[in-house]
Amino acid sequence: MQQKQMNIELRSGTGKGVSRRLRNAEKVPAVVYGKGMDPMPISIGYRDLQAAISGEGGINNLITLIGGGSLDQTMAIIADIQRDAVKGTYKHVDLHRINMNEKLRVTVPVQLKGTAIGVKEGGLLDLAHHELHVECLPGNIPDHIVIDISQLKIAHSIHVNEIAVPEGVKLLDNPKTPVVSVLGRAKEEAPAAS
Repeated sequence: MQQKQMNIELRSGTGKGVSRRLRNAEKVPAVVYGKGMDPMPISIGYRDLQAAISGEGGINNLITLIGGGSLDQTMAIIADIQRDAVKGTYKHVDLHRINMNEKLRVTVPVQLKGTAIGVKEGGLLDLAHHELHVECLPGNIPDHIVIDISQLKIAHSIHVNEIAVPEGVKLLDNPKTPVVSVLGRAKEEAPAAS
């Protein structure tokens, strides 16, 4: 898991007008939440946010907050990012203050490895879940979960309980849920008799 740093500033005002002014100044309104603290409104530079979520870990990167008074040097993880549906720009961010000794729950992307035997035989690969829910200590969050599909045959699936995860990581999804499957070829229709 990558660890990043992100500069933040405390903000006193809230509401649509304040948020609009921040976005016009290339800043993103955000709130830091955490156990035993009141939510704290902050602002983040647009580029600082992009840098903090870049790399393989994405929004699961551990972020050390820089600045922000009492939040200085606090470890956090992004809980939610709202984006503009048309422009794709960041509208608002929720950060969750974390304790490195307490487990948390996050979603981790799935990465497939190899080419399935069933695909080589003409089947279609069906990835039903692009990410899985895990529970682990913040320092153990994997960038992705690798699933080797090279031995997967037509009409077979790999289920959650068959996926190997790093030590200290627990999968929370239903163990019987199929994650990736190879579907059989569609039967060719016989030529119509004339």
